[in-house]
Formats: sequence, structure tokens, C-alpha cells
Amino acid sequence: MNLPKRIGVLTSGGDAPGMNAAIRAVVRACAYNGIECIGIYRGLQGLIEGDFKELNARSVKNIINRGGTFLKSARSKEFRTEEGRKKAFENLKKENIDALVVIGGDGTFAGASVFIKEFNFPIVGLPGTIDNDINGTDYTIGYDTALNTVVEAIDKIRDTANSHNRLFLVEVMGRDAGDIALNAGIGAGAEEILIPEQNMGRERLVESLGRSKKSGKTSSIVVVSEGDQIGKNIFGLAQYIEENLKEYEVRVTVLGHIQRGGSPSCYDRVLASRLGVGAIDALLRGETNVMIGIVHNKVISVPFSEAIKGSNEIDEDLIRVADIISI
Repeated sequence: MNLPKRIGVLTSGGDAPGMNAAIRAVVRACAYNGIECIGIYRGLQGLIEGDFKELNARSVKNIINRGGTFLKSARSKEFRTEEGRKKAFENLKKENIDALVVIGGDGTFAGASVFIKEFNFPIVGLPGTIDNDINGTDYTIGYDTALNTVVEAIDKIRDTANSHNRLFLVEVMGRDAGDIALNAGIGAGAEEILIPEQNMGRERLVESLGRSKKSGKTSSIVVVSEGDQIGKNIFGLAQYIEENLKEYEVRVTVLGHIQRGGSPSCYDRVLASRLGVGAIDALLRGETNVMIGIVHNKVISVPFSEAIKGSNEIDEDLIRVADIISI
């Protein structure tokens, strides 16, 4: 592959704090290496519609601290069709763009892999999702910020729980991965944590909460990952608990999209900056069809096929820690 002279960058899928920092790093790494950088607005749909704008080092000033993505993001049904991808390729050729950096999750990487196969077009990906559910990287961009947002929210909810002797079920994001629930639950001192990787069952949950009540706890916090088997209907779960533990008054808080927003943490800003520079380094080395991740604090390249084959396994030691300290 020829070394790129004009690189496009886009964000796709759900937004995550730190995406702007990643875009900034890509743009400035391009400038540092004498490469032109083109911002593609509205993700893969913008790629199809030719929504392009040239970016330089000054175009990305004062965005490292901003949440979301200034390039916007959009899901694209059209990109899933051969005709849609052909339009995208024609737009890239017309703009003389010879490589892409895509920031998103496994769906974005899967689409990129198909595009590479069809058009032999160089693409490097950055993992941008709060769920931390990408294989081949210890952390994804936005995950650390989301954790801090959840812990701060639970700290505030606990004040009300303590004041009224209530049990709160707090639903957090994580359709397929329990990383947010597990780590935020430990950090916020939750009594129980429900995650997709472990099916605790309603009966065991009620037994555990009953023991907590008998041990002298007057209020409790249960953190529920949205993908957990018994937590998928969190309001139904709350009703079940009230019916079987009359001494508990149960309330439900669904944190929802608040977890995706906000100014990125220092960790996410640094991570995004390292990965963004790593993406341009990879393209200059002639790499394609890879994601730039971080493992043991080292920036690495991982084939898309590895990144999208499944999420990281849950940390069993963390589960043990959660069990011990919630006694």
C-alpha cells in the first residue's frame, strides 16, 4: 500500500466522551506528518452523502474537553447495502482520500472490514464506546468517564436511600457487557451488582438482600446492567422484591444516556490522544484492517477480525472483590 497523503476521519455509532480528543489527535498527527486531514460528518451516512470538510490543527482547538463528537454520528442502513458502500467509495475517490480512521464500536469495525474487502481501501479503527465491550483492548474511549458519571450519580442516590431507608435499583448501560455495572458498583459501594455475564436469579437476589437487612442495613443500592437476565424488566424486578421483602421500599433509577455525556476524564483524554496518534502511525507503517487498542498500557494494533469476535471477558477477581466487600 502507498503511504497516505490525505486521510479521512469519522465517528460512528453511539457517541462517547473522548471522541473529540481522538479526532483532535488524528488531525494533529496528520498535520505533524504533513498529511491532509478531512473530517467526515455524520459517520458512515456522511461518507455516503459526501459531507466532508478539510480540517487542520486549528480546526480542532478547544475540543479536547468537550463530550460527544463535533463531527456528529449517525447509524446508516444504506451503508449496509452494496450500493451504499459503492457511493461511499466513489466519494472518497472524488475527494482523493486514500485512507480512513473510523472511531466507533464493533458494528463500525464490521462495516469497515466489509468495505476493505470490497474496495481494498486502507482503514484503521479506534475503539470508541462507553461499554468497554471491544475485544483486544483493555479500555475503550469513553468508558472511564462513564464510570465516573455513574459513581457520582449513585453517590447522590445513596443520600436519598439512607434518608428514607429505601432500596434503590440503579440501571446502567451495558447491553452485552457488565463492565460499567461491576466497576461502578464496587466504586459506589453497591450491595448487589447484576451483570449479563452472571445470572444471579431473582430468588438468590432476594435471599441476599434479606441477609443484608438482617445484618442491620437500613438501605441498599443494587446496580443493574441493562442486559442482565433478571434486570431486563427492572420495574418488574422492583415489584418482585417488594412482594417478597415487605420491609423494603423499592425505587428505580434508570441513568440512561446521561452516561454518554459530559466532559471526558483525564484518562479518556490521554487514552484518546494516544490511540489517535497510534492510528496515523499505523497507516504510515502500511497497516490496514486493524484497530488501535491499549493492552498493559502499551498501544497495539489488533486485526478487526479479533476486535469484533467478542467482548473482553469479565474480571472474575473483581466479582470476588464485589462479593467480599458488600457483606
